[in-house]
Amino acid sequence: MKLREIYELAIKTGIEADPRGRDAVDAQLEKRKEAFEKLSDDDKALYDTDKLTNPYSDTRILAGDPDAEIGGLLAGIDMETPEVVLADRLREKGESIDLLMAHHPEGAALAGLHEVMGLQADLWHAYGVPINVGDSLMDGRAREVQRGLSPANHARAVDAAKLLGQSMMCVHTPADNLVSQFLQKLIDDKAPRYVDDVVKLLKTIPEYQAGARIGAGPRIVVGSGGHRAGQALVVMTGGTGGPQGAIEKLSAAGVGPRVEMHMDEKTRKKAEEHHLNVIIAGHIASDNIGVNLWLDKLEARGVAIKTCSGVVRIKR
Repeated sequence: MKLREIYELAIKTGIEADPRGRDAVDAQLEKRKEAFEKLSDDDKALYDTDKLTNPYSDTRILAGDPDAEIGGLLAGIDMETPEVVLADRLREKGESIDLLMAHHPEGAALAGLHEVMGLQADLWHAYGVPINVGDSLMDGRAREVQRGLSPANHARAVDAAKLLGQSMMCVHTPADNLVSQFLQKLIDDKAPRYVDDVVKLLKTIPEYQAGARIGAGPRIVVGSGGHRAGQALVVMTGGTGGPQGAIEKLSAAGVGPRVEMHMDEKTRKKAEEHHLNVIIAGHIASDNIGVNLWLDKLEARGVAIKTCSGVVRIKR
């Protein structure tokens, strides 16, 4: 496959698994196009035109010729300067590595991470939270994430890849959409009765078994295993952790447990305050499921896969 084709497949895959549905994604892209046409020529010259066709600002080609042929790649959860050097060393030893495939965003994709967070408001809306409330809550949280990322050295790993002549891209929200879709369907289909049953169900998944073996598997962080599961909600896409204010609204809507990759302590305490059961499935293990589902699509098209940086390859 050409690098460009892999990128286009990532966007297509993300949209197909997007919890908002195709119509909502198309409406977002149309709104962007209308806003772009109103910009001055100077502002258009600085605009990232990928945003007009790609709804995921955290998924980008970061280095390399889009028309380069990709026969093999090295994939990892985080692909930073050490992994870039590792790939170069593997190439010296004769490995066929034409592309570095990161999950977590780097470069411009990291700087744009906050732009995908609005997806979470649509997810909450499907479970009973008014969309105006969700949008308002998410606006503040997205700006907080943007401020937090602004001091980062965004281009560090990308510059290393360019110096070593390596192609590099990241696929974040599309892979997160895949794991969210996969887990929500599994839980909905199996309809576990108790919170403990949700955890047991997660532990039947190979990536979570691998996480559990190193002490990073699924666990209950708020509530009790004996509590009834009710309406479980998988929250594993939309950039990064959402606002604390969403906890109260979701609890009032009857959601629970929330199944998440990770949760900070302040948000955990808020969930405790509002009696919302929370299961932390594990960050890297959850990312691993989404990455594996994505890599399956590439491998089916003849791309050879090598993994590092937290990816335990499980084929489905």
